[in-house]
Amino acid sequence: MLRNRHDVKPFKMAIRPGDTVVVIAGKDRGKRGQVLRTLPDRGQIVVQGVNLRKKHVKAGQSAAGTAALQGGIVDFEAPLSYSNVMIVCPNCGEPTRVKRVVLEGGRKAIECRKCGQPFEHLRRGEEQ
Repeated sequence: MLRNRHDVKPFKMAIRPGDTVVVIAGKDRGKRGQVLRTLPDRGQIVVQGVNLRKKHVKAGQSAAGTAALQGGIVDFEAPLSYSNVMIVCPNCGEPTRVKRVVLEGGRKAIECRKCGQPFEHLRRGEEQ
């Protein structure tokens, strides 16, 4: 498919699903929420309870074919730009910029610019 834009390379985001962020720009400025998913190829994230949109859904059958889906208006969270949010430090509770650091043993983490404490992201297998 031809497009009139350059190939956008996905960049590494410091924000991951499960992190708490605060919106710093747009109509939902000041709201805090948890990241549901990230879209690194588009540079966007989806935050719970932020950037709500309405979608009109037609009634129909489900994939299994046994139960019918109810039609109506459904609220959903639309993606917003990665640059419009700041991560909230779990140690000091303030929105902050982050710095990437390497800890002893070679593990990578991000460090809060305000309190200076590093915090590691839990990987999917390590969740408690």
